[in-house]
Amino acid sequence: MDISEVIKVKRDGGKLSKEEIEWFVSASTSHEIADYQISAMLMAMFINGLDDEETAQLTIAMRDSGEKPDLSSIPGIKVDKHSTGGVGDKTTLSACPLAAACGAKVAKMSGRGLGFTGGTVDKLSAVPGYVTALSEEEFFDVVRKTGISVVSQTKNIAAADKIFYALRDVTATVDSIPLISASIMSKKLALGSDAILLDVKCGEAAFMNDIDEAGKLARTMTEIGARAGKKVVAMITAMDQPLGKAVGNTLEVKEAIEVLKGNGPEDITELSVSIAGMMIYLAEKAESHEQGKAMAAEALKDGRGLMKLKEMIEGQGGDPAVCDDPDAVMGTAKYSRDVVCKTDGYVNKIHGVTIGLASMNAGAGRKKMDDVIDLRAGIILEKKVGDAVSVGNTLCTVFADDETKLEEACRTAESAFVIEECAPEKTPLILDIVTNGSI
Repeated sequence: MDISEVIKVKRDGGKLSKEEIEWFVSASTSHEIADYQISAMLMAMFINGLDDEETAQLTIAMRDSGEKPDLSSIPGIKVDKHSTGGVGDKTTLSACPLAAACGAKVAKMSGRGLGFTGGTVDKLSAVPGYVTALSEEEFFDVVRKTGISVVSQTKNIAAADKIFYALRDVTATVDSIPLISASIMSKKLALGSDAILLDVKCGEAAFMNDIDEAGKLARTMTEIGARAGKKVVAMITAMDQPLGKAVGNTLEVKEAIEVLKGNGPEDITELSVSIAGMMIYLAEKAESHEQGKAMAAEALKDGRGLMKLKEMIEGQGGDPAVCDDPDAVMGTAKYSRDVVCKTDGYVNKIHGVTIGLASMNAGAGRKKMDDVIDLRAGIILEKKVGDAVSVGNTLCTVFADDETKLEEACRTAESAFVIEECAPEKTPLILDIVTNGSI
């Protein structure tokens, strides 16, 4: 095929054939076509869009562009979980052990973060000894023995996505629902789980700010799952403020452990139980989401979720004592400072992006993928939206190993809190649940 002719089809608003899409993806990964030609096609897709069939075909072609682990040696229904991400989102560390404790098989590959804090792999790297890079057979063996494993994603999963995303990032073509959906779902489908739970974050502290756009993304991804023969559910969850109280890698691991001990913040606990409940249902260990939630709540109450996290950590070389005394095992940052309230009233808003920037300023995040992050840096929110405050109350505490970074982070964090005379209305945490008709 001639790449110029294929680009022209989409440039002029036409529909790409299955063969054209497959060839474009193959030619991109084999370096048969140049980056500027790939970028031109991505821009044409961005401007003129892709219909449901084109989006599904692009996703499948991207899925098939790299390795596809065969999970068939692991008995039972394998359930994966993906979050579109947000400030303070550490639900993988609490929800997945709860699901595994109730019989779901969780074989999960996660990435490192770029932005406000690290990704799930960075968080787990804060646990001394924890090995995130296992061989395929080692990965499978941990799942067979414990029911759960979280490892770093291999470089060859959905190889085309790495090429496309790098070019989208520098050509202003990131914000496209078809391209975002294909990027996420190509990796999830390549990993081979039988069912997928998608946590689509919506709000200021998330990638998607608008509920309608979040709904479109959720529906597009669940439809791709249906076309691929997978059970997929998307939960649209609120992210107008950071989730939980902890932002930063070590701090978020500590909070996830507190959730599994039954002492976590209300919002992250509620979401973890709900996500775990849906994963249990998708694994056919419960007859409904409600029953799955009840099972997850019981696993939280009786400590089985915490024991499952401990088993996973020990199975991957980490120190299981972290679940008993996380401060002693992971340590704390060298410096900390409180940000205090300067007026009476109620917290009406916490700008999640600002808290994220403050956390990154403290050293918890990356501006470039090769940046070294401070695993112990971050922020603990002492007040959340709706809380009453008085002059002198601590709004948050900032942690860092560098005093200069600490000062900058404190200045940024202070500007995140909006204090007003009246308390705000309470908003729901779970905004909608989207299915693809396969459950």
